[in-house]
Amino acid sequence: MLLDFNGMKEVTIPGMNHGTGMMTAKMYVGEQGKIISSIIHPGGSIGPHQHETNDDINYVLSGNGKAICDGKEEFLKRGTCHICKKGSEHSIINTGDEDLVLITVVVER
Repeated sequence: MLLDFNGMKEVTIPGMNHGTGMMTAKMYVGEQGKIISSIIHPGGSIGPHQHETNDDINYVLSGNGKAICDGKEEFLKRGTCHICKKGSEHSIINTGDEDLVLITVVVER
């Protein structure tokens, strides 16, 4: 199956999960999970939230940020991948002056 994110509708989300600033995203949703192309704009964050039924895998395409997973800080930059395992809580913060661009794969299990 081919997914073409170029043709998908982009949505703007203010304060995702009670975070700050703005995020834009394009999302594919299937039975086994989601694939999300997202941008957390400078000053933005995804607020703390728990993954009760899935793993959340976040690969950084560009920008700089920080993930806080179960209280542990992980610094994000191009080429790094943050994984929030089922049952864990995390947040993601754009700490840079540029967009933090992510590909997120949510795997239901």
